[in-house]
Amino acid sequence: MHMRKFGRTGWKVSEIGFGGWAIGGDAFGNSYGATDDEVSKAALWRALELGVNLIDTADIYGHGHSEALIGEVLRDWTGAQPYVVTKGGVNFYRKDDTLEQDWTPFALAHAVQQSLIRLRRETLDLFLLMNPPVEEMERLRVWDTLEALQRGGKIHHYGVSVAEPADGVWLLENDAPVTAIEVAYSLFYQGATTDLLPLARRKKVAILAREPLANGFLAGVHGSESVFPEGDIRASLPVEYVTAMAETAARLRFLTNGDGRTPAQAAIRFVLDDPVVACVVAGAKTPAQVEENVAAVSVPAVNEAERDRIAEVFSE
Repeated sequence: MHMRKFGRTGWKVSEIGFGGWAIGGDAFGNSYGATDDEVSKAALWRALELGVNLIDTADIYGHGHSEALIGEVLRDWTGAQPYVVTKGGVNFYRKDDTLEQDWTPFALAHAVQQSLIRLRRETLDLFLLMNPPVEEMERLRVWDTLEALQRGGKIHHYGVSVAEPADGVWLLENDAPVTAIEVAYSLFYQGATTDLLPLARRKKVAILAREPLANGFLAGVHGSESVFPEGDIRASLPVEYVTAMAETAARLRFLTNGDGRTPAQAAIRFVLDDPVVACVVAGAKTPAQVEENVAAVSVPAVNEAERDRIAEVFSE
């Protein structure tokens, strides 16, 4: 496994991170279909064996279930402990089972404490606000709360998982005291490359690239006729959207020709080729998916001719 600098933290992190969204399960309709907890734990264990030292999750994934599984595995793992990134800001603790964003000091402190319990840790390595609106980030009490949690030893570092690259640009232009920014970045969604990534490089803020497989559509297993079960977030996508994603992914299949890349590896490699990215967070539910994702570090880089063809696909 190759390592990269993680901003100004002094960390060296694996180029591929383990994305814990899917292992949260489908009980609350915000994941990627059914899971088997033993298989999920085996997937995480395999990632650690292969040198993955960054795990990305969130308290909302399975309403704590992803964090709890990660905590179980790390309790038993005897090797060097990985860096664990988790996110909070969506209150799912309400008795009426409704969800709402909540950036108040109490809500953030409660989210951090509950994540610590589930992850079986005394301190969170990196805590990210999950998709907060810019107007909420303008409230100084959010940063004050995070700084207080940091001083109290609850978190080592903090940052933001942004809904849009423009939100990350706003953070950096306004000198928000963040160590890392997580942003969606894939063949389908390259908006971060225009302004956010160059600015992050100048500011020495680490970039975590999430969703490199674009909700699985770049993995080569979903076609235009795919039907997703209840509990899978993709079940609510319009048919036209699914068709467009699948057809575009098919047009990008040339990235697998001759170089030994699978569709998933080509998609991950495309993001990994950007030197500003500290870690590509790739989701997995099985050991086999982990092995395929991790192998992306060894496949050939996407060359200039291929990049020209990619641009042609999205200009059609």
